[in-house]
Amino acid sequence: MLAASLANNSSLKWASAIGIFVLLCLCALLFMLHLSVGSKSLGFDTVFNALFNFDPLQFDHVIISQLRVPRAIIAVMVGSSLAVAGAIMQGVTRNPLASPSILGMLSGASFAIVISLSLFGISSPIYTPWIAAIGALFAVVIVFLICLSTSKGINSLNLTLSGAMVSAFLAAITSLFSLLDEENYDQVRVWLTGSLAGNNMEDITLILPWMCGALFISILYCQKITVLAMGDQVAHGLGIKTTRLKFELLAVVVTLTACSVAIAGPMGFVGLVVPHIVRLIVGSDYRWIIPSSALIGAIFLLAVDIAARTIIRPEEIATGVITAMIGAPLFVYLIKMKSAQ
Repeated sequence: MLAASLANNSSLKWASAIGIFVLLCLCALLFMLHLSVGSKSLGFDTVFNALFNFDPLQFDHVIISQLRVPRAIIAVMVGSSLAVAGAIMQGVTRNPLASPSILGMLSGASFAIVISLSLFGISSPIYTPWIAAIGALFAVVIVFLICLSTSKGINSLNLTLSGAMVSAFLAAITSLFSLLDEENYDQVRVWLTGSLAGNNMEDITLILPWMCGALFISILYCQKITVLAMGDQVAHGLGIKTTRLKFELLAVVVTLTACSVAIAGPMGFVGLVVPHIVRLIVGSDYRWIIPSSALIGAIFLLAVDIAARTIIRPEEIATGVITAMIGAPLFVYLIKMKSAQ
């Protein structure tokens, strides 16, 4: 029996490792495809030459290096960050409907950035991640305080309803400021729909270290998240300080969400959709959920952005609009499944 169990575990590890390798290859392929499509399609040979034999005198090379490479990198960064943030939130709260968008974090981060722009004129990418982090943390704290004030406390239904209420309220205030300050609001109108365009490599280098650091920490905490997802009593029995761990993981989620919103706007439903896809593939072990969520999140957002740029070419649709079109029906399905249990 022991030998059979060890053999099964070994087979599972090999299968998961192969799956991660396949996802890496698919992500690389979609990254190259993302660089080749747009208002003007370019061949893979042009893309390779632009990446590895750049010629500043060739217009196509300049388009790829200045416009398409930053956008593709942002798609990978934001997709990975939001997917991992959603996976962590669902594990910690043991709520399959938890995500940065459902719990109001995206709305809170967007609200804080719009307020800082309207009232204080702050729009520098140096400060926006910090402002977004304050807004995201503010929103999630309000959501948990509302849940704690109810008779049933923190549960899946209360978290979902409170998050929806806080999101709607903050979105309404954001819209009010758009009416009072139309000139500044025009600067963030497209950004508020969720857009990967308009950033350069300097913006990326300001935010990339924070995202990479938070993703690295989430991988280090994979095993603890798996135990935490089994319940606080189990975690306590294994010697885990659950309160401290939850605060540390909240800091990771806020960092990932704030950086994503600062660079791409409120990209809804990525953190809800991707973790559910991942669980169908790898099960409930966070040692595989976290890296798989990061890769599938990147693949998902790359694919969505390719669609956003090609559906009505040469025009394009805001990427956040398509993620909402995909995520909203799935959210309704998840609620129906949850209520049927």
